[in-house]
Amino acid sequence: MIVLAPRFLPETGRSRGRFDVFGALSATLGVGALVFGIINTADAGWASPVTLTAVSAGVVLLAGFVLIERRAAQPIMPLRLFASRRRTGAYIARFLYLGAMIAFFFFTTQFMQEVLGFDPLQAGIGFLPMTAVNFAIAMSIPRLVGRMPGSVPLLAGILLTLAGMFWLSRVGIDSSYLTGVALPMILIGAGQGLAFAPLTSFGIVGAPPADAGAASGLVNTFHQIGTCLGLGIAVAAAATVPTTGSAVAHLAAAVSAALTAGSVLLLLALTVAAALILPADLAARRTRAPRMAVPVPEAQPAR
Repeated sequence: MIVLAPRFLPETGRSRGRFDVFGALSATLGVGALVFGIINTADAGWASPVTLTAVSAGVVLLAGFVLIERRAAQPIMPLRLFASRRRTGAYIARFLYLGAMIAFFFFTTQFMQEVLGFDPLQAGIGFLPMTAVNFAIAMSIPRLVGRMPGSVPLLAGILLTLAGMFWLSRVGIDSSYLTGVALPMILIGAGQGLAFAPLTSFGIVGAPPADAGAASGLVNTFHQIGTCLGLGIAVAAAATVPTTGSAVAHLAAAVSAALTAGSVLLLLALTVAAALILPADLAARRTRAPRMAVPVPEAQPAR
């Protein structure tokens, strides 16, 4: 791709700029403090002074980041990008969706190794049903989007992922790989194949050429922040399981709690996509649709 890029991608005009130092620092420190505070709840709980201080500092820093971006001459995150409901919905939905996905990968791996007794290689191969279905479905996305609004496969993908995640969250010490893990993975893989491409395209749709790089950067930023905070939330949910019974039973219950939290994140992502992306996408599609030509009756020849 790097070798072929100069041949197929036109070079954009160059311009001088100023790096948004304070915006970058406040965003990085704010997200870092928020993630640290959430993860710290696993050991110290929400009432811990360290947790409260970290979470409060994160919220204050992120609020300051927004204020900085409002006044910066060349902001690292232009707030005008959030004027579009489709882009805003795509950023939020991606944040929630990836938060659920990181919980899925992290805790399903532990379940396969610690409860089902898989070694690391077997656990890696155990994700193959999801990967194969994901690839097959993703290859059909261009044809689907050409026939219907992109928000339709997006909503279907999030819904399928939610169904698979909720099914997987019911695992226990008596679950088998086939019915407890592999079959839910097929739904999750199909959902990922349907959802990821529309989430990306809606994150940059309609962005002015001058903001194209920032819009693309926001897609990746919400992707990464979603995984960080999502894992913190999943770990915090797993920590709520009381340490009773055997270690294997406790781990299975913790995995179930973490994946249930992931299901909640997916439900929120589905709600955001239905409330913001779907109506805006349908409205934009109606605007782009060519008007039907009204047939004009042919003049009858004079007799």
